[in-house]
Parts: sequence; C-alpha cells; structure tokens
Amino acid sequence: MKKRVLITNLIPETAYQKLSRRFQVVWNKKQFSETQLAAKIKPFHAVLTTLADPMTAKVLSSAPNLQCVANFAVGFNNIDLQTAKSRGIQVTNTPDVLTEATADIAWALILSCARRVPEGEKLVRTTGFKGWGALFLLGQDLFGKTLGIYGFGRIGKAVAWRGRGWNMPILYHQRHRESLAVEKRYNAKYVSFETLLKRSDILSVNSPLTPETKYRFTSKEFKQMKPKSIFINASRGLIHREADLVKALQTKTIFSAGLDVYEHEPKINPTLLKLSNCTLMPHLGSATLETRTKMALLAAENIELVLTGRKPKTPVIK
Repeated sequence: MKKRVLITNLIPETAYQKLSRRFQVVWNKKQFSETQLAAKIKPFHAVLTTLADPMTAKVLSSAPNLQCVANFAVGFNNIDLQTAKSRGIQVTNTPDVLTEATADIAWALILSCARRVPEGEKLVRTTGFKGWGALFLLGQDLFGKTLGIYGFGRIGKAVAWRGRGWNMPILYHQRHRESLAVEKRYNAKYVSFETLLKRSDILSVNSPLTPETKYRFTSKEFKQMKPKSIFINASRGLIHREADLVKALQTKTIFSAGLDVYEHEPKINPTLLKLSNCTLMPHLGSATLETRTKMALLAAENIELVLTGRKPKTPVIK
C-alpha cells in the first residue's frame, strides 16, 4: 500500500506531480486552522507545510504515522521542533534555493526607501505629477553608504554582495564572527550590536527568528540608530516590535523603513499603513516562479527521501 502524503496549502504543482508518482497524495488548497490540521493529519506519513501552517504539539501528536514534515520555507518557527524530535519525526526546510530572490527583495526595499519610490508612484497616480522641482521628494544617496547586516547567513551575505555595486562598506552582527577570508570577500567587518545600530546608514535584518532575535528591534534600538537611517526587514516580523517602529517613523527617529514581513502577519498595524516613510510589501521574499518551483521540488524530494528510508537533503533536526 502506498504511503500517504498531505500537501497543506496552495504551492507550485510540481511538488504534487513529483510526489504522486510514488505516494498517495492529498492536496489541500485552502488554509487549515490548527484544529482542522490536527483532525486531518492522522493517516498521513508525511506532510508538506508552509509557514502559515501551525505544526504545533497538538497537531504532531495527532499523527501516529508521521515520519516527515517538509516545510516550504527556509524558516521553521511554525513547527514544534521539540515535539517532532521526541516523536522521531524528520523536519526539513528549503534553504539556498530562495537566497537570491530574498536578497533581491531586501534591495528593492532599500532602493524604494532611499529614493522614496512609493511616495512618488502614489503621487503620480493620485494628485498628479506637476513637474520637476529642485527640492521635490528628496531622498538619499546610496553610493558609499554603510550597509549594516543583522544576521550574516546565506541571505545576509547575498544582500551584502549586492552592496558592492554601491561601493558600500559592510558591517555585520550575529552570534559568531566569520573567517577573515569571508570578511574580505564581502568587504565586511564584524561589530557589536550597539555599533551596528549606531553606524549603519541602512540596516537590513536577515536573521532567523529565534528566542534571541525575537523583538530584537524595539524603541531602545531605534533610538540608537542614525536619524537618516533606513530599517529593512525581509526576514521575520517578530524580530521588530511594530508599534515601536511606528513611533520611530512618526517622530523621525529614523528616516524610513521597508518591510516584507509583519509582527502579527497578515495583520498590519493600521498606523503603519498610513505612514508615507514606510515601504510595505506583502511577504514577497521568495516570490518568483523559478524560486518557488525550486522550493516545491526540494520539499518534495525531502519527503521522498525520508519515506524511502534515506536521509533528507536539508534536515532541520540534525
């Protein structure tokens, strides 16, 4: 009898096509609640999930046959890893394949904030463009500015690499320092968190969400940043406190912010929606056809490997 696989959400069809060759696959195309998922998951041997799926202790404990949870994301904060480990469930993610697309989004936000692109675009579409003016919608130069990276992993390095085109010195902070060879390659310097805040002209958040990084950016941190600094978060919304960011933008504590993720996603602080000095995107980090297809295939491959008794390509629990 074929093993059973549940795909929990609407993703590229390539995953379904790959998995259905060897397994009995059920493809759900609407969002499950925790209760619905717990009720549905019992007969399945593997589940292909997204960040929106709450793979809690309740859900995992409702699946006696479950061998693998393959997350369609590089992050995995939607999964109770402790419960998964205790039940012998393999957890995988999709790193590497989304690095470049996510770095591109971070840079789209950087450029939009520095040159006030959303404000200009809105003005053209609403009140109309009245003509060139010497002091009209003045933004900031990027060339030669200091780019700060919080979280110098794959995506952080890709963001930094793009900064070479703007001749940017790179500052970075994370739990450990990189080798001198890596620092030389990216023109990067390891600094304390406080120095990162004080010296960065653009500060890009590219770290995973962990107990250490949760709410790492609050009013205290925004007050230490330069008044003309730009704050970018294309990582996880819970790394910044949204109400504090709103206050920092309202009081001009920082120049602007660019967000692709939100603290209580998909809900967004209503005041944030009204601020002109904030560029907002609807979590588009990896949203290219090529990248999402690669993510789907990698998640499917991990499931196939686990259900056929082999090691997955990208395990979360080592």
